[in-house]
Amino acid sequence: MKLDRHHIARGAISGMLALTVFLATPQATGTQNEPVATPEDHTAALTESNSRSQPLPYINALDIVRQNGARRLPLRSGVALVMDTREGVMLYENNADQPRPIASLTKLMSALVILEAELPLTEAIAITREDRDRLRGTHSRLPFDSVYTRLDLLHAALAASDNRAAAALARTYPGGKEAFVQAMNAKAQQLGMLSTRYADASGLDSNNISTARDLVKLIAAVDKHLLFHQLTTTASFGVTNLRTGKQIAFVNTNRLARSGSWEIELSKTGYTAAAGNCIAMQTTINSRPLTIVLLNSWGKLDKFGDSVRIRDWLTKTEHRISTQKQILARIES
Repeated sequence: MKLDRHHIARGAISGMLALTVFLATPQATGTQNEPVATPEDHTAALTESNSRSQPLPYINALDIVRQNGARRLPLRSGVALVMDTREGVMLYENNADQPRPIASLTKLMSALVILEAELPLTEAIAITREDRDRLRGTHSRLPFDSVYTRLDLLHAALAASDNRAAAALARTYPGGKEAFVQAMNAKAQQLGMLSTRYADASGLDSNNISTARDLVKLIAAVDKHLLFHQLTTTASFGVTNLRTGKQIAFVNTNRLARSGSWEIELSKTGYTAAAGNCIAMQTTINSRPLTIVLLNSWGKLDKFGDSVRIRDWLTKTEHRISTQKQILARIES
């Protein structure tokens, strides 16, 4: 089982990250201002409380599909896909084959290429002015001339979505940025992501395009590397400038991963004006492992609100199916 593999490997992975991860206060150290409480947050709290009730008997994914309950799931994301990861059944999809810019979801492929190249994770990499975002002018907490391990840069690129970290990883790939992008596209073709194209390592370029269905294939490939769990779900962490010994604090861009009320195994968020707000994650709801991809959410919090709506919808649908089965059992008896 996937979760068992994560628990088995967690000790080894935590050892690699022990020097980089520490508890930070998000309000004081985050790269973005922490959003105020929203109605979606309140709904999430209520749902979390309800989820502690007596667990339901296991319900097959196909039973959920047959309920046609997706019509009761009004999402605000232009593209959405929800898959039962254990059974490989699509519980919900909307525009799942529509190619769209994917913003920083690109960094999942960037990290996959780095890890599969087996480059040394302890190698020191200096941040240079070549790593500056000249396309959109985004900022970074990693100053020029600072030095970090490749592992720290992967952590900053994935959990905190730092664009300068992603650029440095691509620049120091054998053959440089051009070879790195070629490797990203080659890997996409190998995975059968036929509607996917990559143009840079960070996702800032709007020519980074994919579909929700293709991204499910990427997530399945990423899931084979246990290090991704820690690198994408850490709520807060620090990276160490090897030149000065100073630690720089980051927080996860996925507020659900920071909340403690979600069981998340893999996570990546993204945003550009062309892509809208995006999220891809593996999570477990009511003991059901799910892969969720949401693209083109235009409100800053809509991808999180939609995630809560998916959780509420699934919980209600399972209760409905369980009640129906109990009634049929009584009639038959």
